[in-house]
Amino acid sequence: MACLLAQYNSGDILMKYSNVIVSGLCMSMVSLATAAPTEVPSDEPVTLRIISSMATRQFLTEVIAQFAQQSKYQVELESVGGVDATKRVEAGEAFDVVILSANAIDKLIDSGKILPNSRIDLVKSGVAIAVKEGAQIMDVSSEETVKQAVLAANTIAYSTGPSGVYLTEVFEHWGIAEQIKDRIVKVPPGVPVGSLVAKGEVELGFQQLSELLHLKGIIILGPLPTDIQIMTHFSAGVPLKTNQQKAIKVLLDFLASPAATEAKIKNGMEPI
Repeated sequence: MACLLAQYNSGDILMKYSNVIVSGLCMSMVSLATAAPTEVPSDEPVTLRIISSMATRQFLTEVIAQFAQQSKYQVELESVGGVDATKRVEAGEAFDVVILSANAIDKLIDSGKILPNSRIDLVKSGVAIAVKEGAQIMDVSSEETVKQAVLAANTIAYSTGPSGVYLTEVFEHWGIAEQIKDRIVKVPPGVPVGSLVAKGEVELGFQQLSELLHLKGIIILGPLPTDIQIMTHFSAGVPLKTNQQKAIKVLLDFLASPAATEAKIKNGMEPI
């Protein structure tokens, strides 16, 4: 492991997030045949271009490497902040597959950038809490202890994605939002919260477990307690203008198959 784990070792954390039964992972791709442009025949090797959020980068990198070994298709993966990825798709940049939070995919469908009915749910991921290696270890096993840890921290950071919006609501519900507002460090899209924690720029960081697991210089205190945990679903969608339907279907079937389960769990996510 690249980071130290306090209270939970990697097995403990991943078991907490991966106690699921994998079933029903095959999804319909009928819309690709009916709504998308006709695939262009070619003797040239097919390379699929994917854009994803940072939360899914590790598992996608691993699974795509497996896919490339077993198929005739190649894949170029670019992982950026979810906000930036959405803006680029909205602006019309060409991709063959988009993998973002389910809510973001739905909005892109509504705006006409993603094919209706092409959404395939791949994984879900929860939020964990981290401090810098060598910092005081705090109890985060209950809602109250997390609240006290937040109140004790001089600086706090969380992502700009769905989990960050949720945490803002939690702090408001606790009645401490005004008290801690000057301690919140705004993190630019695509910048890992854990990297700021590792540098000592932030005392207490909240981020997707999948993004924290492989970072050096931090201690993962544990996941958010069950009663305040938020699970973000990440889904794939197919852009309206792609012309590689056959290759895309093969790739998405693989990403949603049991063959990808081990990589998902190992990287702090749960299959859906």
